[in-house]
Amino acid sequence: MKYAQLGNSGIEISRLCLGCMSFGDPASKMHAWTINPSDTEMIVKHALDLGINFFDTANVYSAGTSEEYLGRAIKRNVARDKVVLASKVYFNEGNLSKTAIEREIDGTLARLGTDYLDLYIIHRFDRNTPIEETMEALDGLVRSGRVRALGASAMYGYQFYNVQMVARDNGFTPFVSMQNHYNLLYRKDERELIPICRQQNVALTPYSPLASGRLARPSWTADTPRSHTDRTAVSKYDGTREQDYAVVLRVRELADKYGASMTQIALAWQFAKGVAAPIIGATKTAYLDDALGALDVALSSEDVAFLEELYVPHRVVGAL
Repeated sequence: MKYAQLGNSGIEISRLCLGCMSFGDPASKMHAWTINPSDTEMIVKHALDLGINFFDTANVYSAGTSEEYLGRAIKRNVARDKVVLASKVYFNEGNLSKTAIEREIDGTLARLGTDYLDLYIIHRFDRNTPIEETMEALDGLVRSGRVRALGASAMYGYQFYNVQMVARDNGFTPFVSMQNHYNLLYRKDERELIPICRQQNVALTPYSPLASGRLARPSWTADTPRSHTDRTAVSKYDGTREQDYAVVLRVRELADKYGASMTQIALAWQFAKGVAAPIIGATKTAYLDDALGALDVALSSEDVAFLEELYVPHRVVGAL
């Protein structure tokens, strides 16, 4: 495993982050393909064995059971100070109001079975709460020791710039990471958000780096429970299938050239673009083994251009 710094936080993270949306009780009705506590522990233990120390979940994943399953698995397999735990807040009553943030952090910490988070991420930008209120509340969590660092997720570049300026002007804790929607099939953030992050040394930790599996296989669809039931992924990607499949074929061609998997090529592209740690979801340990191989694939500038050449701009997906 290789490691990187999480922006200016001083926190060291593995170059792969294990996304935990795959963990949780299917009865929550969020996703039908999530895995149970014992399978969660198997995945978490394997991730730890590979050197992955960075785990990402959210208060709303499977109605909080993702946090519960992850917390149990961590407690049974590793010392708390050896891992970086991240969770999120926004898709809850009150969004990013002070009251909501105070309520939701307590729930998250209880479900994870810890007294602090390494990284607390706002899941979206809140248009209905004053930025100053949100940033002051988040800063209070850092000052109280319940949170070590702050991150943000999918939003427009101007929104992220504004929240960072509010933090700067008021002496509040700024964001050190950005978990945005970014992959070879969706590159809208290269226009504004990513340049702002680079300017401010904000670490990029993108979600959906494999476009919900579409960059990891030569066929667009797959015969899996997730492919049959994940309507969110369908809404993100299938409307532009015709133009995007040409990019998928480029990934396969480069994988054949290097004797690598398509997953490894898609992730190697992320590393070539300056990503600190893409978020990888896994329901099988083999998926993590495959992803780890991306760290040994070095793409040339010509390879990157080859992968990007056929990209067609898309509508915004993720930012509210």
